[in-house]
Amino acid sequence: MTELRYLDFDYSEDTEGHGTFDAMASTAPARTHEVLAEIAQVLAWADATFPDARGALDDGAAWDFDLQQTRETPDLDTVTFSLSGSADFCAAFRGQFALD
Repeated sequence: MTELRYLDFDYSEDTEGHGTFDAMASTAPARTHEVLAEIAQVLAWADATFPDARGALDDGAAWDFDLQQTRETPDLDTVTFSLSGSADFCAAFRGQFALD
């Protein structure tokens, strides 16, 4: 299992069985690289566990993601990260990152 310090995911599911894990982290700009490092760790796991399976879920891919980063004020960066996947992907993700 992998522990995450900054990313705290909320889960939702659509009617087609695709799940989405959403996380948002707001930090001082000096800490933003730590948030991005966690996201890179999650994406490395996804790519290693489901290789060559990233893409549009409606086209049969196992997983995909969206990442946005904004500077809210000179002292605050906000990063939003959404990770979507098939039922198998979501189950594996929960197990790897100890999500309920």
